[in-house]
Amino acid sequence: MTRILSYNILIGGTDRVDLLTKIIKSRQPDIVGLVEAIDQQVVDALAENLGMQYRLSGRGKDSEGWQAAILSHLPIVQTRTYTSEVMTKQPLLEVCVQESNGCQLTVFVTHLTADFSKAWIANHARRREVQELLRIMSSRQGTPHLLMGDFNSLVPGERLKASSFLLYVTDPNLYYRLKPSRSIVPPDLNFVLPAPLQILKPFLEFIPRSKVPCTLLDTTDFIYAPRGGIELLQKARYVDCFRSMNPSESGFTWPAPLPSGRVDFIFASPELAQRLVASDTVEAGEGVRTENASDHLPVFAEFSE
Repeated sequence: MTRILSYNILIGGTDRVDLLTKIIKSRQPDIVGLVEAIDQQVVDALAENLGMQYRLSGRGKDSEGWQAAILSHLPIVQTRTYTSEVMTKQPLLEVCVQESNGCQLTVFVTHLTADFSKAWIANHARRREVQELLRIMSSRQGTPHLLMGDFNSLVPGERLKASSFLLYVTDPNLYYRLKPSRSIVPPDLNFVLPAPLQILKPFLEFIPRSKVPCTLLDTTDFIYAPRGGIELLQKARYVDCFRSMNPSESGFTWPAPLPSGRVDFIFASPELAQRLVASDTVEAGEGVRTENASDHLPVFAEFSE
């Protein structure tokens, strides 16, 4: 078996190494894709705690930018990083490993644009990023490979529990309990509202306390929730591992204290998807609740040899 875990560890995971270690260790993964792995000391500590080797994507042109990492128990054969004017959130990290059966598996880790306040402009940006991902991954066509990470987008047809998300972005304590720097502004209404709609903030702050507006907000999510790009992966025959194994479960991954939408994914190529035997989200591990370790739930997938 080959076990895969995709995990956004929230702005480097600084001061949360022990919690993150327990969450990851609970699934005994062979490969871990880390998003927002901007603190190399944390990555190094996680790798040491888990007995794994690792590779980093680097920060691209922006020294303050995001970074991905891959931890692996399996031998690493090759590593490559892709930077692009299209992929602005972080470089794409590609790592090829050798599975226990001697075959090679290629793993990509991505983090797509958020910019929710830019609405359709951000959706268009994510579509362009996915098109670039597909162009890069075309070199692996016909071989087992997977793409995982934080896509900041919903699958077409899936829902956003917007009332829960609204409660999260109006309570900064839910974010700061995870110990990011106080200099970092937590996701708030400015983070999700286009500038012309920010006059609605007083009304939106009231919604979580009233049942009828909550219901209305939840049932109209198709108007405003981000859904750009994932349909392109589906069209290219990549398999959404969680949804393939859990056709009727929500699988919400973010925000962890009040899960409201499924934005973290493991997509398997058609060749690899034939080996998929399990996939789920991780809500707790070794006595640690996931919402105490990061603002995202990890996604897990297991493949037979």
